[in-house]
Formats: sequence, C-alpha cells, structure tokens
Amino acid sequence: MASLFRTKPLQKILAQSQAHKGRLKRTLSAFDLTALGIGAIIGTGIFVLTGTAAADKAGPALMLSFMFAGVACAFSALCYAEFASMLPIAGSAYTYAYSTVGELMAWIIGWDLILEYAIGSGAVASGWSHYLQKLAGQYGLIIPDWLSHDTLTYMGLLKEGAVTASPLMLGGMPIAFNLPASLVALFVTVLLVIGIKESARTNALIVFVKVAIILFIIVAGFFYIKPEHWTPFFPYGADGILAGAGTIFFAYIGFDAVSTAAEEAKNPTKDLPVGIIASLAVCTLLYILVTAVITGMVPYNLIDRGAPLAAAFSHVGQNWAAYIISVGAVAGLTSVLLVLMMSMPRIFFAMSRDGLLWPWFGHVHEKFGTPSNATILTGLFVAFVAGFTPIEHLAEMTSIGTLFAFSLVCAAVIILRRKAPEQERKFRVPWVPVLPVLGILFNAVMMVHLQPETWIRLVVWLVLGFIIYFGYGNKHSKLNADGE
Repeated sequence: MASLFRTKPLQKILAQSQAHKGRLKRTLSAFDLTALGIGAIIGTGIFVLTGTAAADKAGPALMLSFMFAGVACAFSALCYAEFASMLPIAGSAYTYAYSTVGELMAWIIGWDLILEYAIGSGAVASGWSHYLQKLAGQYGLIIPDWLSHDTLTYMGLLKEGAVTASPLMLGGMPIAFNLPASLVALFVTVLLVIGIKESARTNALIVFVKVAIILFIIVAGFFYIKPEHWTPFFPYGADGILAGAGTIFFAYIGFDAVSTAAEEAKNPTKDLPVGIIASLAVCTLLYILVTAVITGMVPYNLIDRGAPLAAAFSHVGQNWAAYIISVGAVAGLTSVLLVLMMSMPRIFFAMSRDGLLWPWFGHVHEKFGTPSNATILTGLFVAFVAGFTPIEHLAEMTSIGTLFAFSLVCAAVIILRRKAPEQERKFRVPWVPVLPVLGILFNAVMMVHLQPETWIRLVVWLVLGFIIYFGYGNKHSKLNADGE
C-alpha cells in the first residue's frame, strides 16, 4: 500500500530526465510555445462546438460560458505555470502529481491525459473532415458517402435512405469510415515524427492564418449584428451557462499541451509561464468576441450545429465570407490536431521513463530526437477512432479528463508549497491557497454538469488503467529500483 502513495522528489525527477538515454531536443521559444497553445485552443471549440453549445445549452449567454470557463482556466493556468517553472520536463500534470500526491494518483492522471488527448484528437480530425468536405463540394468534388462518414453515423443515415449503399460488406454489414479524418491523422503523425521544431514552424504559420480568419469574423460580422437576437439572453437559465461551459471546455486544453512540451523549450522556466498564460488570455478574449458576433447575427435556435461560423455568414447572404471561414477552419483544426497529437506521445514518454509503461514507449528517434514509437502508435489510434466514431461521442468524453487534470494541478500547488517551500520557483501563483482552491471549485461546478454517460466512460477507462498499473507499472516503477 505504501508504494501506491510514494512520491518522487523534485531533484530526482530533474536528475532522471537528465540521465535518461533518450533526450528530447530543446528548440522551442516563448513565441513557439504561445503559438502551440493558441493552435490547440482555437479550433474545434469555436469552429464546431459553438453551434451545439449555443443552440442547445446556453443561447446568447454562451458568451458568459466562455468567460466562466476562461476564468476557471486562468486559475489552473497559473498553477500550471508555477509547476512548469519548477519542473521543465515532459509529462505535464502527470509529472506534477508524481512529485506531490503519489504514484497511484500520478498514474491515474497520466492515464486520464492519454484518453483526453487521444479522444480529443479524434474529435478534431472528424471536424476537420467535415469542413474539408464542405470546401471540396464547392468545387464539385464529392467524396462517396461510405468514405466520408464514420460507421455509426453512416448506418443511421443509411436507414433513413439519406446516403448511398457501400460497395464493401463484412458479414452482411456495410463498411464505412471517415477517410479524410484518418488521412489527416496519419499526415500529422509523419510530421511529428520528423521533428518538433518543424512541427512548431508549421503550426505557427497555420496559427497566423487562423487568427486572421477569427479577426475577420469579428470585424465583418459586427456589421450584421442585430441586438434583438440577444433576447432572451438566458433562454436556458443559469444551468445553461454552466452546461455550455462544460461543453466548450474541450477547447481549453491548449495550455496543458504547452506544458507537455516543457522538455523541448529553450528557456523553460521563463518561456513556459509566458506561453501558458499568453495563449489562454488571447484565446479567451477571441472566443467571447466571436460568440457575441455569431449569436448577434443569427437567432440562437437557428445556429448551425456543424459549421456555425460559416453558416452564420451564409445566413446573412455572404457566401463568399463563408468560403473564407471554411478555409480558415480547415487550417485551424489542422493546427489543433498537430498540438494534441504532439502532446499524447510525451505523456507516454514520461510514464515509460518512470518505469510505469514499457520501455518501448520511451524510445527516442536517433535522428529526429522525437518519441517516435509513441507518436506512431498515437497516430494509428487516432486515425482509427476518427474514422469510425461520431464527433459528438468523442467531444463529450474529453472535457471531464481536462477538468480532472486541472483540479489535481491546483491541489498539487497547495501541497508542494507545504512540502517543499524552499524549492526555487521562477514563477509563483499569487494568493495561495485562495486561487488554487477557486480553480478546484470552478472545475468541480462544471464537472457536475456533465452527462452521466461521460462519467461512466471515464470509470471504464480508469479500470483498464488500473489493470495495466497493477499488472506492470507498480512492479516496474523506477522507485522500486531505488528502494523507495
């Protein structure tokens, strides 16, 4: 039982990362890290989920949902920044938990982060496919139904007679999968194996295009706002605001992704806090402004659930603008996918280095300096999930993992301030424990407003994780070798 709650001292974590035979290259600047955060945050949350959240959850008050989620994230972001300045190595919340609340909880949060990034990547790839198909259709390029829908969605549409029959059958069942979603996942995998710096440069270019599109939406859409569309402002009441915040919280995992790249930052103790806080601040402001514009352009109950931003401009007769937005959405979702798929292998890498997962996951490519084995496995899994699973099922599984991770990091800051007050902190959260406790409370409020099915899926995933941990991880932990 004692082994379940053993912690790894900060000095040991830092020393082990230095001694590990696989070292990641430090190539990322504060600008690169901020761009990575923006690349992950501005994507599915604004290009896809805004429609569902506004129409079914919060109405025009979705602006307050984004504000509430942004404030909750701010508390967590400050805590992440403090840890990142102390532990500038791969692993994110998993590593932070290992140093404070023990090995079992570290395993739980690491396993939870793997689910968060894997399922989140699948959701983004599915949304990317939706926008690509819309663009292709404008040029007369139609992808066959059985190659443009996931299996479950295709079967439902087939029963309704809305799609053509698949030419491939297996055991009397038609075969269908989302080919564009799978292909983009594999493309990003190749890019990530080649190198993190090359991936960051590609992401920075995409982020520039994406932010330009978002600013275009805000400025151009301003002239089509009708204030009467903001009435009623609270069609679903206060619960709708919280439900909306829980739904769109999926979008805010970007700054957590920044911390997973800590071991590849040039000056991590300085640049990581900048990247985390700057990306969150910029994106929260843009989210609120875009939501104000879209709900002002279109009555909340008429907002499109699949492509809300492009559809809003089509609603006011500006199809040319809808085309530009669709291009921006494809670019935007590509950068989100790149950052999310970059993060998951680095969680595998950190857990393998601690002995909790097989050494195969900790292999670093001799030429590229990237965790190639874990990256390839991640890419294959995401390609499969994106090809065969509906986006709505994927998105609703992600937020709870994010909220759980954020809450644990907030608690860990309080614990470590007591356990290691002398530890050097290049960045310190102000007003501890008040701000971390507020972060935990805000996250808890959103968690209780998630659907029961989401909790069930989380429990099933954690049970699978316990089987792996007690069957392998606990026995092979590096702390066993150290006699701790």
